[in-house]
Amino acid sequence: MRRAESRVEGSYVTPSIEHAAVRDAMRPEVLTCPPDAVLRDVARTMASEHVHSVVVSGVGGEGRKWGIVTDMDLMRAAREDVDERTAAWAAGSEFLSVSPDERLERAVQTMIEHGVTHLVVVDPQSDKAVGVLSTLDVAGLLAWGRA
Repeated sequence: MRRAESRVEGSYVTPSIEHAAVRDAMRPEVLTCPPDAVLRDVARTMASEHVHSVVVSGVGGEGRKWGIVTDMDLMRAAREDVDERTAAWAAGSEFLSVSPDERLERAVQTMIEHGVTHLVVVDPQSDKAVGVLSTLDVAGLLAWGRA
């Protein structure tokens, strides 16, 4: 199937990747679940909200406040009993965070270096998760961003 080419050539509100901060590209909400959430419910959240990750709040251990279950973590868990396994069990992706004011180019470099597709955006003042930056968000700036 071939899609018609778009004639949209940027937006006056979307900067180019070279001039963008994480806040310019991130999804400004965080879908969360508790560590004991059943994987089937996590999968339902991802599917119904059309997202590729859910942040696991309060996973504890090693001083961590959060974990993350990505679509790839769910794929790895597909052979398991998703009604018995939990979000904490599946949160296997490396948890990396970034500030909303970080340069987007640096955040992209972090994703590449660590082989991850999502960064949780954490406000350094409140130490709260305020958004998620995904590779698809970056693709949006590459597609429509202007200098």
